[in-house]
Amino acid sequence: MNLQGLAAVVTGGASGLGAATAAHLAGLGARVAVLDINVSAAETSAARIGGLGLACDVADSASAEAAMATAQAAHGVPRVLVNCAGIGTAGRIVGRDGPMKLDAFERVIRVNLIGSFNMLRLAAAAMTAADPLEEGERGVIVNTASIAAFDGQVGQAAYAASKGGVVGMTLPAARELARAGVRVMTIAPGLFHTPMVAGLPPEIQASLGTSIPYPPRLGLPEEYAALVGHIIANRFLNGEVIRLDGALRMAPR
Repeated sequence: MNLQGLAAVVTGGASGLGAATAAHLAGLGARVAVLDINVSAAETSAARIGGLGLACDVADSASAEAAMATAQAAHGVPRVLVNCAGIGTAGRIVGRDGPMKLDAFERVIRVNLIGSFNMLRLAAAAMTAADPLEEGERGVIVNTASIAAFDGQVGQAAYAASKGGVVGMTLPAARELARAGVRVMTIAPGLFHTPMVAGLPPEIQASLGTSIPYPPRLGLPEEYAALVGHIIANRFLNGEVIRLDGALRMAPR
């Protein structure tokens, strides 16, 4: 898909993987709507790339519907959706204070899994109603999982479950939307240099980087964004989950 002049939506686009992706897509000529629960950060991120910054709680149907409607009114039918919004709350199933609070588990599932599906369903509805592009293609949806979906560590039960759900819905979504020319892919990143990691002491960051076989460093958000760009360009990529992790396999702890 040639993105020149087409509309793209990036959730969690105010920082980290989402901000890098929004900038990359804008560089390819897309008209980008940056969605984030932090509206001021979304507007700042969007201003840097000539895009549109909008408030959006991906786990809330009304908020997501309003944001998508505003984005479509401004830029046209979204041809690309990249779901980067998510949270990484950790917690043991049974901790020092007893069993994990159920609402803590539910919140992670709601943002990471239900939020991804919420945005996917809205984008898919708009894409399937749009005119076809070259070779009948109408749109591309890229979700973000994590290698925790496969190598979840102690304390990651909620996070791994949420990302495992994103992995699990990739193929059935791709199969269902294939008849309309909409592709669905998922990227499962490893350890990346995101705002969450940037807040750690330098020695901890260095230690995390050296745990990666090659290259022995944290992934760069621009590398995630570049893979998104390739997925969009390569029409034969569909229904698959791509690990982007430098061959890292996480230990139990």
